[in-house]
Amino acid sequence: MKVRDLIVGSTLCLGLFASGVMVGQDVSAHRHPNLAAAQDLIEQAIGRVDAAQRANEYDMGGHAAKAKELLADAFREIKQAARAADHH
Repeated sequence: MKVRDLIVGSTLCLGLFASGVMVGQDVSAHRHPNLAAAQDLIEQAIGRVDAAQRANEYDMGGHAAKAKELLADAFREIKQAARAADHH
C-alpha cells in the first residue's frame, strides 16, 4: 500500500505543479490563434490523463504522470514560440 500511496501523492503533486505552471502563461488568442488553440488542446489532454488516472486508481506505472510532465513542457514551449514570434 505504501507504494500506491506514494504514486497517488506524486501524481497529485505533479498535477498541481503542472496546473500552477500553466496559470498566467496563456498565449494571446488574438495575436497567435493557432498557438493558443494548441495550448487549449494541451490543457484538454492533461484533463483526459487525469480522468484516466482516476479511472485506473492512479496506478499507471508513472507513465501518466510522465505524460503530464511532457505536456506541461509542451505548453511552456508554445509560450516561448509566441514570445519569439513577437520579437520578429
